[in-house]
Amino acid sequence: FSLGVLRTTNMAQVIIVGGGLAGMSAAHTVLQAGGRVLLLDKSPFCGGNSTKATSGINGAGSRTQRVLKIPDTAEQFEADTTKSAAEACRPPLVRALTHQSGPSIDWLMDSFGLKLDTVSRLAAHTHPRTHRGGAGGQFPGMMITYGLMEKLDEIAAAYPEKAQVLNKAKVTSLIQDSDGTVIGVNYTKDGKEHTAQGPVIIATGGFCADFSEDSLLSRVEEKWKTLHAWDNVPSSLLPPLRSLPTTNGPHCTGDGIKIATAVGADTADLHCVQVHPTGIVDPREPNAKVMWLAAEALRGHGGVLLDREGNRFANELGKRDYVSARMWEQNKPPYRLVLNSAASSEIAWHCEHYASRGLMKKMTGAELCREMGISENKLRQTFDDYSAGADKHAKTGTPDKFGKIFFHNTPVKLNDTFNVAMVTPILHYAMGGIAVNEFAEVISGSESPIPGLFAAGEVIGGIHGTNRLGGSSLLDCVVYGRIAGRTSSKYLFNNLLSGGAGMISGGSPEVSIKQGNSITTVKTDPSGKLTIEVSQSNNSSATPVANEAAQDTTESKEKQLREYTLEEVKAHNSEKDCWVVVDNGVYDVTDFLDEHPGGKKTIVIYAGKDATKEFMMMHKPEIIVKYGAQYKVGTLAKAKL
Repeated sequence: FSLGVLRTTNMAQVIIVGGGLAGMSAAHTVLQAGGRVLLLDKSPFCGGNSTKATSGINGAGSRTQRVLKIPDTAEQFEADTTKSAAEACRPPLVRALTHQSGPSIDWLMDSFGLKLDTVSRLAAHTHPRTHRGGAGGQFPGMMITYGLMEKLDEIAAAYPEKAQVLNKAKVTSLIQDSDGTVIGVNYTKDGKEHTAQGPVIIATGGFCADFSEDSLLSRVEEKWKTLHAWDNVPSSLLPPLRSLPTTNGPHCTGDGIKIATAVGADTADLHCVQVHPTGIVDPREPNAKVMWLAAEALRGHGGVLLDREGNRFANELGKRDYVSARMWEQNKPPYRLVLNSAASSEIAWHCEHYASRGLMKKMTGAELCREMGISENKLRQTFDDYSAGADKHAKTGTPDKFGKIFFHNTPVKLNDTFNVAMVTPILHYAMGGIAVNEFAEVISGSESPIPGLFAAGEVIGGIHGTNRLGGSSLLDCVVYGRIAGRTSSKYLFNNLLSGGAGMISGGSPEVSIKQGNSITTVKTDPSGKLTIEVSQSNNSSATPVANEAAQDTTESKEKQLREYTLEEVKAHNSEKDCWVVVDNGVYDVTDFLDEHPGGKKTIVIYAGKDATKEFMMMHKPEIIVKYGAQYKVGTLAKAKL
């Protein structure tokens, strides 16, 4: 019964802390196993950093790869990941990630109707294996994560006994019984303290947005400097970890790690913080602490990195830590990411998105030279040398002078049109986190599983070693979300049926399965005797516990809407008075800015403007209907002829 309702006298649910892709994957896996889910997220909206992922999701042996005749295997993906993880590799975790990657891609397509039909090669991959949708559409992270969020909302609305999603619900601690088994959580919502019972999956993400003195970043800052990736970087050029900008949202403060270690969980590789080489510098705010990421797919399609003198300095498709180290070692910023017209055409949607935000510019080769203050002959020579290296590799298999062996969209010629962005190293991902085994069970310092506690996604440490491959963040969310969902479901059901410790406080285990208005209840008494009862339910008795975030935003007060001209909207163009137009609706989003998952800056740049095109690039149209109703103040008046 794929949508049967599981009930017991106490703990017939799996509690998931965190509503990003890892939490969503875990929730759907529990539901598909016949279980019940309570998902808690401290933010006003689910999605987390997962919605920001720009390049795609890795998978070896997927159906899409087979259609495209890409001869990839899980074993080769495992080898690539092992090499990238270096001295911190943990083979069981890597094997689970890579060997379940292809089936996870197929699961996303089959269970949620997601289109993942385009495959790219990212840095340090031996085969193209990073999946995303075709031309047009949203960033892969947004498309995938929202697809799972939307489906969970549908289930919560149709089967409120089955799934409950609570936003603005901050978990403060885990509850254990006398034997150390995790049996629930304490959380706060609307200023009140609450408890919930059940085994727990932690899926709260990383900690790369907490720069405070007592933060996890502060704790690992000195040890981070000892990573071998920085061996060739002079100490005077290696920046302090917390001085770097970040791609992370403000929610990434390591909460899940802190509550897990409080009950005895071990950690793994906390000092392994990934610095991505291509955070995009906004020329209007070059010292911003939070920046957009230039997708690694841009380099995968042929993007070239240049220093301020117009020289290449690295293999653009080398490991992320290698490229970042070369940038610091070279010490010739500002660095630029340059895509010729052929590369730009292949990844046009990304380029258009960055350009719409003022982060990428289209220019001729001559214009680029003038902006950089170098001669045309200098840049022509750099491009000619790069193209010659690509041609030589094609004929002889010889790598170029930086060891590059994968070239796309060559030759690169000066007399072309380019998309150009300034880039800088940026905090991006925490490879370290809670220690788990390959079954997503959280383990203590003695490497023993803590009963009732599981983890998924970036909050886990040890999967990626010292360096994560591009495209594997979304993957570890899905793979370990599914593993955690399966393992916790098995744990829950076994304990319910056996009356195990920590699962039922008094009374006998009781499981109910609902089909339509019929409820079949199976009871087990202490002697093991089973009693089966069949009864009829009344739909009115169901507790309305569907997604509160959706309810909060759609149940707005009726208000009189009026028409506004675009000129009138333009007057509301600041952070303190911010109106935008989306799909002919006029919205006063001033009070929403602090709650926007992507940060207030991404809205304020469109204050007083029609942001329809940019909004639709990132979101489905129904998003504004579902979450924007309470902010709608009117409609856009038709322009007079």
